[in-house]
Amino acid sequence: MAAPRILLGVCGGIAAYKAAEIVRALVKEGAEVQVILTGRAEEFVTALTLTTLSGRSVARTEFGAEPSPTIGHIELARWGDALVVAPATANELARFARGLGDDLLSTVHLAFTGPVVVAPAMNPKMWDHPETRENVARLSGRGVVVVPPEEGFLACGDEGAGRLARIESIVAETLRAARRSRALEGLRVVVSAGPTYEPIDPVRFVGARSSGKMGFALAAAARARGAEVTLVAGPLALGPPWGVRVVNVETAVQMREQVLAAAQDADVVVMAAAVADHRPGDPSAEKLHHPGAAYTLTMTPNPDILAELVRRRRPQQLIVGFAAETGGALERGRAKLERKGCDLLVVNDVTAPDAGFGVDTNIVTLLAPGAEAETLPRMHKREVAERIWDRIEALRRGRPRP
Repeated sequence: MAAPRILLGVCGGIAAYKAAEIVRALVKEGAEVQVILTGRAEEFVTALTLTTLSGRSVARTEFGAEPSPTIGHIELARWGDALVVAPATANELARFARGLGDDLLSTVHLAFTGPVVVAPAMNPKMWDHPETRENVARLSGRGVVVVPPEEGFLACGDEGAGRLARIESIVAETLRAARRSRALEGLRVVVSAGPTYEPIDPVRFVGARSSGKMGFALAAAARARGAEVTLVAGPLALGPPWGVRVVNVETAVQMREQVLAAAQDADVVVMAAAVADHRPGDPSAEKLHHPGAAYTLTMTPNPDILAELVRRRRPQQLIVGFAAETGGALERGRAKLERKGCDLLVVNDVTAPDAGFGVDTNIVTLLAPGAEAETLPRMHKREVAERIWDRIEALRRGRPRP
């Protein structure tokens, strides 16, 4: 396997001197390292030191001394497998979180589509400031890996959380992110997301409360790992993930048609959509008017898309299902796993605080045949998506199908 290519952004803080140790550790692990040094960082560590350790000229500004036909930040973004910023100052976190591009590092971040790791280092009061916390939460929500600072005495004399994390932790997370960026290369992935709307008449419908955020996070994470991704999405207001082919549907019947078509040559299919189990049997072509009167809907079962995917599964194809429950989630999940026959089932209790529909976080349990249940703590849905893909990759490596 080719050596991982790491873009290392170094910001202006006292911990910048540790960038030399990070470069040396990454190189020792077989990585190629391209350092991007901010103007303020040069007050703490020299470009010569980092150039010598990395074996590559440090990138400092968008435009070099000589005219070039290439665009600096675009070429750097294309080169790297992972972008790590260590130390990441409060200022740079704010730049990243707000989408600013006023120096080389921030423009590279805007153009970079692979995994991003940040290791903050700053005064404890700055780390605890509400704006910093909000920026970190916003970045985490986009899938940025945050290696939190440690507690201890800082150079400024204060004590608390703010000291740069251990070099070993930063390097491990960076290499893990770089491996992720290539893990699904050459694979085709299908993800379903959101609800389905089953019409009662042209105005009303029956459907689930799904926001689609979990499915969209799964699609974005798969694309970031190099997969060719098709996202079959029910009616949603979310913008499409970058680089993902989106097929919009409305009803369960339409979703079945598009998912089965896309799954014909897919390596992995993830059914994260909250498909309505039933639909009105005879929807009206005109708006129904029932002023003050009760009426009865006759419901017809919708197709079981997950079960059909399993029946039609190609050799080596992995099928992942979801189970949104409101009680006894683990027991119901185990029963569904056995009934459906999928390779992995993601179970969550949608009544739990900050989990399930409409929120940015989730609490899930991963169930696989013959394996112990793995319950993940509450985390942002993009982080949940990364953990799910880690598990899918492990299944691909360890459970080949005949």
